[in-house]
Amino acid sequence: MRKFIRATLISHGYRVIEADNLRDALRHVTSLSPTLILLDQGLPDGNGIDLTKQLREWSCVPIIIISARGCEDDKVVALDAGADDYLTKPFGVNELLARMRVALRHVREAAAVPALTHFELGDLDIDLTRREVKLLGQAVHLTPTEYKLLVLLAQHAGKVLTHRQILKDVWGPTHTQQTHYVRVQMAELRKKIEPDPSRPKLLVTEPGVGYRLRDVPYNAVLPSDTQ
Repeated sequence: MRKFIRATLISHGYRVIEADNLRDALRHVTSLSPTLILLDQGLPDGNGIDLTKQLREWSCVPIIIISARGCEDDKVVALDAGADDYLTKPFGVNELLARMRVALRHVREAAAVPALTHFELGDLDIDLTRREVKLLGQAVHLTPTEYKLLVLLAQHAGKVLTHRQILKDVWGPTHTQQTHYVRVQMAELRKKIEPDPSRPKLLVTEPGVGYRLRDVPYNAVLPSDTQ
């Protein structure tokens, strides 16, 4: 797998630094400051999730977990630990590169723009300064919770947010187990901004994990996205 990834990335112009274990990975991150980390969940001297938690104490470097474990619980644990994305083996070259582009673009955007104040996605327009949402130029009336949920997803457009992450940011840290809150509000939000709420194109479900606001303008549609 490492040989495949190394050959793929080098052929696309990336410089690759490899580590055999968590100890070497941590050393490379602290001394070489990579722009992105592809991290296996299972390594000889520990779990990649533990390294993710450790790095998130001081680093915002994007982390994509690569693992043979495809169950929903593993994905949730990785994303809640601070990973930016999760890729299940086997996967295709185009999917890997697409996810890397999304993660790296988020870093560039965060560095260039201090805070998101305006967001456009197709026919959807969100003005955070005026707290206004428009669809096809017409005002969309959202409840305070629906607005907060939409803004959160817009601020992380293209990235999967777990139910726990959404609940913590929208409802508060004491409501991280009430996943039905998210389902209900998401259904109402889709009715207001999706042309066909039963076949959502913007607010995409990651089954058992959470939701993603699809980043259409940047051609960041990922093969694993499901409705």
